[in-house]
Amino acid sequence: MKHLIKVIVLGIVCSSIFTSCNKDFQEINTNPNTSPRVQPENLLAPALAKSVSANMSRSQRITNELMQVTVNMGDGEGRIFRYDIRTNEADHMWNNLYVQLRNFRDIYEYADELNQPEYKAIAQISEVWLFSILTDIYGDIPYSQALLGRDSNIVQPVFDKQQAIYLSLFEKLEEANTLLNGIAFEYKIKADADPVFNGQMYKWRLFGNSLYLRLALRLAHKTELNTAAIIKKIIEDEPIRYPIMRSNDDSAILRWTGVSPYVSPFGTWRPADWYGPKSASFFIDKLSERSDPRIVSWVSLFNGDYLGVPSGYPIGQPPVQGSALHTDLMSHPLLGNMLNYGELQLILAEAAVKGYITTGSAREYYERGTRAGIELWGHQMPSFYLSTDLTAWDDNFDEFQKMELIHLQKYYALFFTDMQSWFEFRRTGHPVLPIGSGHLNGGKMPVRLNYPVYVQNANRANYQQAVAEQGPDNFNTPVWWQKP
Repeated sequence: MKHLIKVIVLGIVCSSIFTSCNKDFQEINTNPNTSPRVQPENLLAPALAKSVSANMSRSQRITNELMQVTVNMGDGEGRIFRYDIRTNEADHMWNNLYVQLRNFRDIYEYADELNQPEYKAIAQISEVWLFSILTDIYGDIPYSQALLGRDSNIVQPVFDKQQAIYLSLFEKLEEANTLLNGIAFEYKIKADADPVFNGQMYKWRLFGNSLYLRLALRLAHKTELNTAAIIKKIIEDEPIRYPIMRSNDDSAILRWTGVSPYVSPFGTWRPADWYGPKSASFFIDKLSERSDPRIVSWVSLFNGDYLGVPSGYPIGQPPVQGSALHTDLMSHPLLGNMLNYGELQLILAEAAVKGYITTGSAREYYERGTRAGIELWGHQMPSFYLSTDLTAWDDNFDEFQKMELIHLQKYYALFFTDMQSWFEFRRTGHPVLPIGSGHLNGGKMPVRLNYPVYVQNANRANYQQAVAEQGPDNFNTPVWWQKP
């Protein structure tokens, strides 16, 4: 019993019951006379859906508040928009993503036994996706021993260095691309096993390599892993070997259908609860000033207009409660975004600005990414959109001005994409967010979340070692890729 409690408390390992499968998903059927293993095709859809749901939950609660998308108004403790984050906010992603990581590892191991390279590749890409989110939230985390509790009885895993984690993630993406390179372009797995790409394996390959670019750019300013060379390899040196997303149709999005089991995690909320956080002035004003058509999909009207709340408004001086995020978003298919084509093009725009690639111009990538972001939401980009003073590209701009253009559009492309816009702000400082007198922490954006409190007791020695090497366990201690 003590052993089982440790396993549950750590949130890193699964028991012999596959926790990713529940009554909403198809019953797992195995033939006891042929294989004791669950089929990878039965594990994949639940793991993907639960991962996306967990990411969306924290995007709504944490990312939107920190990045001035919403303002959950009030002066009490724990108001995230004020940069006041309770320690228990750290638990959700740790608990949920580690459980799904064990399920993706099961998919990989079972697929290896069954000689199913397609499922091995999907599992590797999915592991990279989730582990990258975890390390970007916390910094050093359990990685090499994290998923060994069930099979090797390691329930107190060491915390790996973020630099080593990223190196391993790149190796996993290389393996996935190699596995998929040996699979025919038109090959598909069962559509009901894959709620992201409906079984189209080539699109998983595009996602994996596009994710590779996201992560390589995140580290490109660090010379230790020479990730600028990875970007050049994918885009210029070996583009045929490393295909990437070609249009919005290739975007990695788990599109909620509203039919069980693919019901958005917000689909059961009451509209009154959804309306609680109000739309932030920054989010609304930047859309409104540019006549960005996405505003009608994202924001509700208040007295016939769009009215935002200033994030960081003075304590004790609440402004008028104006617009909120549109209730249609509660069940909108696109909120299941993992990585879209618009983000990818804006990644390439920054890579071109910084000289990591010379194929294509930064302006072309910027304009393509901007258009894709608008069209993804079913709107036509206004003919004047890219020619106004607020959006027009000028090759004579300095790097700061170009980064501000790119990252404002990326900010919108990353709408409800786990915690990516927060990661990008921590990396670049863009888009520049207004700081008010009601922002606490000296007006400084938190740069990580603390480790879950229970980890301090359940894995105390390794926790203490991680803190000794990384720095104090609070939201002002930068992770490795943020340090000089």
